Amino acid sequence: MGRIVVIGAGLGAMAAAARLAVAGHAVTVYERSATYGGAVGRFERDGFAFDTGPGLLHLPAVYRDLFVKTGKKPLEECVGLRQVDPAARHVFADGTRVDLPNASRAGTVAALDAALGAGAGARWGDFLTRAREAWDRTRRPLLEEPQPADPRALAGEPYPAPRAGLLRRPTRTLAQVGARELGDDRLVALLGSYAEAYGFPAASAPASAAVLPYMEQTFGSWYVAGGMRALADAVYERCRERRVEFVFGEAVDEVLTGAGRAVGVRLASGATVEADHVVAGAPVPALLREQVVPWERSDEWPRFPAHGTGRLTVLLALRGAREEGAAHRTVVHGGDHAPVTVLRPDDPALRPDAEHESVVLSAGVRTLPGQDWPGLADAMVEAAGRAVPGLAGRLLWREVRTPEDVREATGAAEVPGPALADARGEWLPAANRSPVPGLYFAGGWSHPGGGLAHAGMSGALVAGLIVEGAEFRGSQ
Repeated sequence: MGRIVVIGAGLGAMAAAARLAVAGHAVTVYERSATYGGAVGRFERDGFAFDTGPGLLHLPAVYRDLFVKTGKKPLEECVGLRQVDPAARHVFADGTRVDLPNASRAGTVAALDAALGAGAGARWGDFLTRAREAWDRTRRPLLEEPQPADPRALAGEPYPAPRAGLLRRPTRTLAQVGARELGDDRLVALLGSYAEAYGFPAASAPASAAVLPYMEQTFGSWYVAGGMRALADAVYERCRERRVEFVFGEAVDEVLTGAGRAVGVRLASGATVEADHVVAGAPVPALLREQVVPWERSDEWPRFPAHGTGRLTVLLALRGAREEGAAHRTVVHGGDHAPVTVLRPDDPALRPDAEHESVVLSAGVRTLPGQDWPGLADAMVEAAGRAVPGLAGRLLWREVRTPEDVREATGAAEVPGPALADARGEWLPAANRSPVPGLYFAGGWSHPGGGLAHAGMSGALVAGLIVEGAEFRGSQ
């Protein structure tokens, strides 16, 4: 079989590597940092441990499929996986609180009625019905199939606007969906928070971002025991079992081409490595040369343009035990910043002992020069005080991770979000098959976009394209 070079050891790239190794290819992964996992990082200090990337897993079926297809042990034998219930506690600007159950539409409707008043649940339920239509229209082309050669075929608005008399009112953005259909500022804030968690402001995110709350509230939220880093550990070990070779501390400077196709890579050390196929898991804009991605600067067809959004993360080491009834995830709304997500996993592996607690705060931010990161971190900690009793008096120390820290670790300050359909196609990432034969893209910066589940799907699509060729049409 073929020789394959994989650039980067993120989750999407490793998912592709494991599948390709099972198919008989000789796979070598070159990772510029000292470890694997990409954005799924870990910070440890004084007996505390924190996930520095995603804190929850959605659509675990993606990784169940990976482990079934690449070995004997299923996912649940490799990691401890449990549903988070409630899926989230939301604290609104007026002090109202609501606990949304995990993967229960009826329970969500009842919880919203109880917290926000009769009728709130029904409005949210009607919205989810329309969101399901958008999901049904986009699930296969945006998640399960390779992007077509001409992605304009996907550039239609899938969200069905409600009728106004005999006509349908066009709904272009997620903010318009909330303003026109939900009738309550708190429901509007709830809706917007799903996009803002990826750094996508509701005012600019397309209406099709309605699929984000639909996915979470339909398929549930899951936590990996020991933190999400344990999932990266398990995928790495599966790659090693399949004889994937890893070379850490070795950056790739250039993708080499010859006879009109990718033929290998040049390493930062100056050495060249021949390959029959190259899979690039590193952020596309930061890696590839002008001749490889001619569409990157194209005014005719923008491809996943930089929305200028990243994530600010604050890691908190607290004295005192986690109180009874604490929610694993709380979203705090209000203030001059995006909603603050507060993650408080009840996991002994993340704290020195039962009398301490590790907490992770995160918020979508603009990656603009001159941002006051310490000031914004202070505001996030203040907001988190509405979710964590006695936070100020419990704080031992904090660690702030800015978008520049993310750039240092992954090569890009922005955090990619999932692919979304809209009328202009501006929210579609790069296709898995590049313009250069033999070069493929896997991971959050390529189809179907960012997020743990989407990265895993990306790896499956790339492996299918290499193993089965141009006729590959995705999972059936």
